[in-house]
This record gives sequence, C-alpha cells and structure tokens, in this order.
Amino acid sequence: MVCPLCAEDGGALIWRGEHLRVIRAQEAGFPAFYRVVWNAHVAEFSDLSATERAYCMEAVALVEQALREHLAPTKVNLAALGNMVPHLHWHVIARFDWDSHFPSPVWAAAQRPSPVAQEDAVRRLLPQVEVSLVHQLALLALP
Repeated sequence: MVCPLCAEDGGALIWRGEHLRVIRAQEAGFPAFYRVVWNAHVAEFSDLSATERAYCMEAVALVEQALREHLAPTKVNLAALGNMVPHLHWHVIARFDWDSHFPSPVWAAAQRPSPVAQEDAVRRLLPQVEVSLVHQLALLALP
C-alpha cells in the first residue's frame, strides 16, 4: 500500500522545504487546521535525530504562533497521532469557543451545528496567516 503522505502533499500546500512541508487540511468545520508533515517516510517522532526533532518542533511552533497572532483562537491544539496514516505529521489546529466541537477534540462528536459565518470570517484571514507562515518558515534552517 502506498503511503498517502508520500504520494501527495496531503492538503493545500502552504510551504515545502527540504525536510518538511506545511499544508492546510480540508477538514469540515475547522478552517484553520494545518499539518506539519515530515517529507521522508518515518512513522515515529523518535525516528528523527535530535537535530531533526528540534527543527520539526520549531516548524510546529511557527505554525502555532502564526495562528495565534492572526486569528486569536481560544486554544491551539497540537497532535501527532498517525494511527490512520503512519507517516510523521503534526496537527496544528486553531480552536474557537464557538466551533462545533469545542471544548471536545475535533475528532469527537459535534456539540452544536457549525457556525458558517464565523468559519467564513476565519477563512478570509487565512491568506495573511499563510503569507506570514511562508516568510517565517523560509528563515527556518536545519542546524
């Protein structure tokens, strides 16, 4: 079976470097759902060297910081599950107290209907989030 994160980007590609990429996932109800995907096929975070782990987590932090700066979410969720796709990737998800699942995880049952107008307002801000991300990620270098 071909790994889907080896075969394709896994979402809307925001930035690709030599070692990792950042994509915006197409997750209904969560317009600011990003993934930091390690380019090489590894299943676990501990498969990376200490230097690679630091580089990966700096990229995760940059995505989180951009979401906080531009969207002011109630919380940012970070997760690295890989149960469905055993290819190292981190979920970085801006959460809002108005989202359909809050305060539960995005993978839990919805608590209320999706607030379309509020989700659309977040979507309108994503271009500036992504311009900022591209700029910050371009400065990121593997030591």
